[in-house]
Amino acid sequence: MGPLNGIRIVEIAGIGPGPMAAMLLADLGASVLRVDRPDVVEAARQGADRPHMTSGRPMLGLDLKSADGREQARHVIAAADVLLEGFRPGVMERLGLGPDDCHRDNPGLVYARMTGWGQEGPLAQRAGHDVNYIALTGALHSFGRRDSAPVPPANLVGDFGGGGMLVVTGILSALVERQGSGTGQVVDAAMVDGSALLLSMMHEDRGRGSWSDERGTNYLDTGAPWYDVYECADGGYVSVGAIEPQFYAQLLAGLGLADAELPDQWDAQRWPELRERFAAVLSGRTRDEWADIFGDTDACVQPVLTLEEAATHPHLAQRGTVRHADGQVWAGPAPRFSRTPGAATRDPAATAPSVAETLAAWGIPDAVDGTTAT
Repeated sequence: MGPLNGIRIVEIAGIGPGPMAAMLLADLGASVLRVDRPDVVEAARQGADRPHMTSGRPMLGLDLKSADGREQARHVIAAADVLLEGFRPGVMERLGLGPDDCHRDNPGLVYARMTGWGQEGPLAQRAGHDVNYIALTGALHSFGRRDSAPVPPANLVGDFGGGGMLVVTGILSALVERQGSGTGQVVDAAMVDGSALLLSMMHEDRGRGSWSDERGTNYLDTGAPWYDVYECADGGYVSVGAIEPQFYAQLLAGLGLADAELPDQWDAQRWPELRERFAAVLSGRTRDEWADIFGDTDACVQPVLTLEEAATHPHLAQRGTVRHADGQVWAGPAPRFSRTPGAATRDPAATAPSVAETLAAWGIPDAVDGTTAT
């Protein structure tokens, strides 16, 4: 049933990190009801592809620009434990669904707001995307090789790491606090804040003089030859992450360089020389040959797999980390729980509860009338 069984969440439709956060909460057992535009919900009911990361959750179509739609939304929100929304600051207030409005009906509501820039500040009303948020915090500057332009790490750091994961942390924290106070509160989760938080170790290292603002020169950003990616004979790649001395020794042994005259591991001035030696050896075998050589060692060497390959890797398959069926691939629930395991709402075999079933379980079977639902 999942550790969040019994928690009721209203998700106001959004894109990217909002649906991901709702997906994580649903995987953990929460009852999540997504409120979207009636035309989107009707299209899904007719068989159109659902919005990204919304599979397995009931969808309720409400026109929040109409008085009737807003009134029905307030009725549903009044029965919820959590509201999750991702509009620009002020939008929900203009709809009459802001925190003050909702807390009058439901004082215990955890009102979670996720935006790029936050609820206040000079940029609060500006548009933006992941790449913009991580650019401003310095995170984007840190991705890429020396003497080359920064490389956006897809939208993993701002949207999903600094946004989705942090708003879930905020929601769970507020729910725990509510157990004592009995009162809800507003969670202001900004992707710019979250991505800055993810840089904590780099800030500490920089303060100690062990991290440089010069991209591609540090021990975790492709500067160190023993923490990087190398091309193999077949055009595939292997990842090398042999930081600790005992792991580094096993790396050298697997490469046949245990007795070679090499620069000291931490002599940054001679890292280019060491990199050339590693690259020359690693280019002599295929990716999978190196995977076999290092498979039973602690050298911290693993093949770089495609998304398709990852779905069939023995370790990931045995744990159910990545699953696949009928041409579909999806991630399993995380983290794991010993007594109350979650379940992946994206599993094609899973059956999503209907809106009627969800509202009945919430104790408000007559809450919504004349709307589109799936």
